Amino acid sequence: MNIILLSGGSGKRLWPLSNEIRSKQFIKIFQKEDGLYESMVQRMYRQIRRVNADATVTVAASRTQVSSIRNQLGSKALISIEPCRRDTFPAIVLASAYLADVEGTDPEESVVVCPVDPYVSEDYFGMLNQLGELAQKGEANLVLMGIKPTYPSEKYGYIIPEGTGEISRVSAFREKPDAETAEAYIARGALWNGGVFAYKLNYILQKAHSLIDFTDYHDLFAKYETLPRISFDCAVAEQEKQIQVMRFAGEWKDLGTWNTLTEAMEETCIGDVRMDETCSNVHVLNEIGIPILAMGLKDVVISASPDGILVSDKEQSSYMKPYVDSIDRQAMFAEKSWGSFRVLDVEPESMTIKVTLNPGHRMNYHSHRNRDEVWTVISGTGRTVVDEMEQSVHPGDVITMQAGCRHTIIAVTELKLIEVQLGKEISVDDKEKFPFEFE
Repeated sequence: MNIILLSGGSGKRLWPLSNEIRSKQFIKIFQKEDGLYESMVQRMYRQIRRVNADATVTVAASRTQVSSIRNQLGSKALISIEPCRRDTFPAIVLASAYLADVEGTDPEESVVVCPVDPYVSEDYFGMLNQLGELAQKGEANLVLMGIKPTYPSEKYGYIIPEGTGEISRVSAFREKPDAETAEAYIARGALWNGGVFAYKLNYILQKAHSLIDFTDYHDLFAKYETLPRISFDCAVAEQEKQIQVMRFAGEWKDLGTWNTLTEAMEETCIGDVRMDETCSNVHVLNEIGIPILAMGLKDVVISASPDGILVSDKEQSSYMKPYVDSIDRQAMFAEKSWGSFRVLDVEPESMTIKVTLNPGHRMNYHSHRNRDEVWTVISGTGRTVVDEMEQSVHPGDVITMQAGCRHTIIAVTELKLIEVQLGKEISVDDKEKFPFEFE
C-alpha cells in the first residue's frame, strides 16, 4: 500500500515552539515508552510502520521542512518536495506523479492520503488499510474516511452520507458551518471531513491531466509555481460521482491549537518546570535553559522557546494568529538534516549560534561572501575541511574561516560547537555550496 502524508502548516498556531522553519508536526512533545519524546510526524510514521511494515510512505512537504523530515525520519524517507505552497490538490498531484514517475509505482495500485498531524488511536491505521483495499476494488473512484463527530464543530467540513452503514455512498459535502448548522448536519448522520481518502494512482493522474497541462513529474515540478491554489475537495471530491465514505468512530483529534494539543499530552509539564498544587488544567512546555514556576493558575498554557514566551488562557490561545503575524523576528531554532542549531545572540554585525551535529553527519561544503566565521568545539570529536585542508577537532579547538573560504565540519561522535558569524551583512541567503570530495 502507498500512503501520502500531507505535511502542511507554517507554524503560526503553536508559536513559540513552531515557526516558519519548524512546523508544529516537528515539535517533540509525545513521550514514548523509553522516556524519550517524539514529534507528530515521528509518531504517525512509527504507528503506520507498526501496523503495515511494508507500506510505502511518502511525505509531501515544502522545501523548508525537508531538513526536519530527514533529521526525524532518517535519510531514506521518501519526500515529495513542493517548490512552493499551492494547496492540497497540486500537492497531492505532485506526490502522485512522484510515485508514478520517480518510484515506478504501478498505476493500478491504491494510494491513501492523510494529514501528518492528527492524534489518533491504533484502529485508525487499520482503517487506512481498509480504505486502500476499498479503492483497490474499484467500486468507487474515491473512498473517504468520515470521522464520527463528538460535538457540533465549526472547524471542519462535513460529509453527508446516503445511508447509515459502515460504508455508504456520499450524498453531499458541506463547508465549515456555524454551530447550529453543524448540529443539524450531525442529526442527519453527517461525518467530519478529516482529509483522509484513497484512490487508484491512475485515477488521480488522469484527473490531473484533465485539469493541468503537464507531461510527467519533472514537467509538473518545473511549472509548479504557475499552478492555481485549489483544494483537493474543490478540484476532485466535490465533482466526483463515484464516491464512498467509510465511518471511523475511534479517537481522532486535530492538534491544531494549544488547547487541542494539551488535551492529547500525557504530561502536564515538559522541561524545567515547577507547579504548585493550586494549579488546575495547566500545561507548561519549556525549551529554554531556565526554570519556569507556575502558581495559582487555571486553564492556562505556558510555552517558552528561543523564539518567545506564550502565557495564555487555553481557549483564547486559538485566536493568537494575528498577534504572532505581527512579530517579525528571525527563527531562533531549526532542525537540519545533519542536526540542529539554536541562535544564542544577535548583534548588528555578529550572530552567535550553538550547533549540534549528529554522529556521522556533516554540513554542506560551502562558503560565505560577506561574513567570517569562528567555530569553537565544546564537546565531541570530528574533523573539519577548510579550503581542502583537513584536520581532526576536539573540545577546545578553535577554527577560523574568512569570507570566501570553503568549509565544512564532519561529526564522528555527537559534536557541539559555538559558531560566531562576523560581518556587516549576515544573511541566510549568503551561502554557496560546493561538491564534497573528502569522504
